[in-house]
Amino acid sequence: MTEKFDVVILGAGNAGFGVSSIVHSAGKSLALIEDRDFGGTCPNRGCTPKKVLVAAAHSLHEIERASVHGITVGEPRLDWAAMIDREKDLIASIPGNMRNLAEQRGTAITGNARFTGPSTIEVDGRVIEGEDIVIATGSKPRSLPIPGAEHMITSDEVLSERAMPESVVFVGGGVIAMEFSHVYARAGAEVTILEALPRLLPRLDHDAVDAIRAETERLGVTVKTGVTVTEISETGDGLRVDYEHGGKAQHQKAARIVNGAGRVANVDTLDLEAAGIAHDGIRVEVDDYLRSISNPAVWVAGDALVHSAQLSPVATYEGRIVGHNIVNGPSEKPHYDAIPSSVYTVPALSSVGLTEEQARERDINVKVVTSDMTEWFSGRTYGETVAFAKTLVDPDSDCIVGAHLVGHQADELIHLFALAMRHGIPAADLRDQIYAFPTFSADVKSMV
Repeated sequence: MTEKFDVVILGAGNAGFGVSSIVHSAGKSLALIEDRDFGGTCPNRGCTPKKVLVAAAHSLHEIERASVHGITVGEPRLDWAAMIDREKDLIASIPGNMRNLAEQRGTAITGNARFTGPSTIEVDGRVIEGEDIVIATGSKPRSLPIPGAEHMITSDEVLSERAMPESVVFVGGGVIAMEFSHVYARAGAEVTILEALPRLLPRLDHDAVDAIRAETERLGVTVKTGVTVTEISETGDGLRVDYEHGGKAQHQKAARIVNGAGRVANVDTLDLEAAGIAHDGIRVEVDDYLRSISNPAVWVAGDALVHSAQLSPVATYEGRIVGHNIVNGPSEKPHYDAIPSSVYTVPALSSVGLTEEQARERDINVKVVTSDMTEWFSGRTYGETVAFAKTLVDPDSDCIVGAHLVGHQADELIHLFALAMRHGIPAADLRDQIYAFPTFSADVKSMV
C-alpha cells in the first residue's frame, strides 16, 4: 500500500524543518523521514554539543590570561568526562523535542530512505509517494582513500568519548580540526594537524587564517601543510600515521587519529538514478530555485547541496526558500553574499562576504583595511593574544563587501558587518555611529 503526501522531506535537520515550517503553514500534508536522531547533525552531533567543548576551552583561555589582570590561579585541570557528561545532558532532550515538532507538522518516520521512482520513496518496506520530495539529508564525514583509514575517528567520537586521549593527530586541517585542536590542546593533549593542501582553511581569507594558525601554534599545536598521508596503522600502544612532508618520509604516533578533512553531501545511498535525478556522485544538479534540473518533483536544501556553505542557518534559510517555492511555485532564489560564519577556535575566526583573493579574481576594486588590534586599548585591556581585522570596502559606493576577524569577539562583531552589507549601510555610517564605550564594538569605526 502506498502512503501519499503532498510533500516528503528526506532528513529532519535544519533544512528539513525549514521546509516543513512553510509547507505545514500552507496546509499541505507532509512526511519527515530521518534515519538517525530528529534534529539532524547540528543540535545532536555538531554545532550545539561542540560549543559546550568550546565554552570549556574559553574558560581555560581566560585562566591562562588571568595573570595579565594581576590574578594568580593554580594549574587548571579539565575533567574531560564531566565535560562530555555535561554536553550530553544539555542535548539529551533535543531528539525527542524535535520528533514531537515533526509530529505536530505531519508524519514522522524513522528509517533509511531510497528512491524507487520519480516521486516514490521506500523506507524499510514502506512505500511513500510525494507530489514534491525534498532532499535534506545533510552531510557526512569525507572518506579518505588512505590505507588504514578505518582506524580514524570522526567528530561523533570526539563528542562522545569520556576519556581524553593524551595525543591526537588530525588528518586534514579543516574547520573540525581547527576547532577541536584548540579544545584538546588547552586540555593538555599533544596535538598535530596534517593538511594536504598548501594552506589551512583555503576558502577563508589567507591573512586571517595566518593569524589563527599562529595562535594555534602558540598553544603548542604542530601544524604541517603540504602533507601526503600514506598509511594509518595500529601499534602496540596506539596508532601511527605515516606521511610525506617536504620530500621526506615521516611518521607520528598518537592515541587517536581524527578525520579532519571536512564533510560531503550525504546522498550516495538515496538511489538517485531511480528517480532520474541528475548528479555527479556528490552534487545534485539544481537550478537557481534549488529544484532538480532533471526531475521537477525533487528539491535540495542544506548540506546536501554542494555549492553553498555547510552552515546550519544556511540550511534553514535554504529550506524555507524551498518551502516557499513548493507552495508558490519557483519564485525565490537564495542569496549568499551577506551570510556570516565562524570557525570556533579560541578565539574565533569569523568572516562575511568576499575575501581579498576573491575580489581580485573577480576584478572588483576594493579598499583593504587591515588592522592588528592587539596593541589597541581594548586588546591590551583584555590581554588578547590575537586580534586581527581585514575589511574590504567598495570605494565607489563606500559599501562593505567583505570582513574577516580573528579575536576581538569576532563571532559577535561579524554580525555588524553582515547587517551593514545586507542593508547597504556605508562604511561612513559605521564610523559615524555612536557606540557604547569602551567596547569592542566601538572599534568597528577604526576597522573600516
